[in-house]
Amino acid sequence: MAKTFKYLILGGGVAAGYAAWEFARQGLEPGELAIISKEAVAPYERTALSKFYLDPELPNRLPTLYVFPRREILLPEWYSEKGIELILSTEIVKADLAAKSLTSAGGETFSYQILLIATGLTVIRLSDLGVQGADAKNIFYFREIDDADKLYEAIKAKKNGKAVVVGGGYISMELSARLRCNNLDVTMVYPEPWCMSRLFTSDIAAFNEGYYAKKGVNIMKRTVVVGFTANSDGEVKEVKLKDGRVLEADIVVVGDGLRPQTALFKGQVEEEKGGIKTDGFFKTSVPNVYAVGDVATFPVKLYNELRRVEYYEHACLSARKAVEAIIAAEEGKTVEEYDYLPLFYSHAFEQPWCFIGDNVGDTVLFGDSSPESSFPKFGSYWIKDGKVVGAFLQGRIDEERDAMEYVARVRPSVQNVDELAREGFSFARKIENFGLE
Repeated sequence: MAKTFKYLILGGGVAAGYAAWEFARQGLEPGELAIISKEAVAPYERTALSKFYLDPELPNRLPTLYVFPRREILLPEWYSEKGIELILSTEIVKADLAAKSLTSAGGETFSYQILLIATGLTVIRLSDLGVQGADAKNIFYFREIDDADKLYEAIKAKKNGKAVVVGGGYISMELSARLRCNNLDVTMVYPEPWCMSRLFTSDIAAFNEGYYAKKGVNIMKRTVVVGFTANSDGEVKEVKLKDGRVLEADIVVVGDGLRPQTALFKGQVEEEKGGIKTDGFFKTSVPNVYAVGDVATFPVKLYNELRRVEYYEHACLSARKAVEAIIAAEEGKTVEEYDYLPLFYSHAFEQPWCFIGDNVGDTVLFGDSSPESSFPKFGSYWIKDGKVVGAFLQGRIDEERDAMEYVARVRPSVQNVDELAREGFSFARKIENFGLE
């Protein structure tokens, strides 16, 4: 006998939690909604795992990591109180969108009227790519809370040991900082010419690489891992690089290599740019099926183009917008299309940074970007067709963030690039204060 729900959310990440919260806020009858997740815990703030979970002094743990929209922590009891069924530790292996049903690995069937796909990303394992020795113990991937628990235990077991982080992207940067804070000897390895190459300019990367080096993180660029060797216990002991170098390692963390979890829906729903294509309300090509968060390729209204965004804030906002659209459609009402301003934030060591808008065109660097500075604070503007389209800021940024967001959205004209470099943050404040465009 299939379990039947009016609304079904597939996925247990932050998007699922915020969608459930929005359903409850809009008004929900007990038994109408269920969340199916292969993880064993209720939806939680996944991005905190690489920031606070591995803190050597005050590691952040559940229940404080459960999703908390508007500072309301959604404990497992919250879902029960709202009549929302949490179906945890359940992997869905088949989706039949035409029949409106999902089937689990255990043979259970779940039927729905409206499906919200919030499956997020999954890691790409080096063993899947044929990397020699990638099945050794103490090679970790980092996506779920279970991954964080295993890495935390390894850090304690290999105190003052050597760690190699594979990748130079977002997660790798945060994890390298956390491993170093745990007094491990950390080496980052990545093939790109500089870290965070999809977002950082060479100038921004130069500061961050210099700052990480100052903190004791070793960086090896323009090379890749081609194999591992293990000791008699099956634990990793060496990392082999393509350029011939060999690194000692007690712990290896693969920080890059993620892909959207869309395999269940192949051939059933329209896809684009690696994700499930949606409209501005996150409706897919299949009636009564919505997709949100990392798996959704949606129209970015500001730039009039389709994009797929892998970021926490978008996961939260897209989930809420989809639920808002679902309820509005049922009530015969209309809502505004999703109008998202791309934003990315990170905090490693004592250096927070934030990027807002679009990273296309020419760049203008300003401020103090020396890794040797006691209090570095700098930024960059991206300029396309004579207008500021994106902004980056690093350091003590709270005072400037709202102004930079305003500039990235209104895209003001720039008359003199040299003057813009001299003005720096004050340019954004001026634009915001006078409401200029």
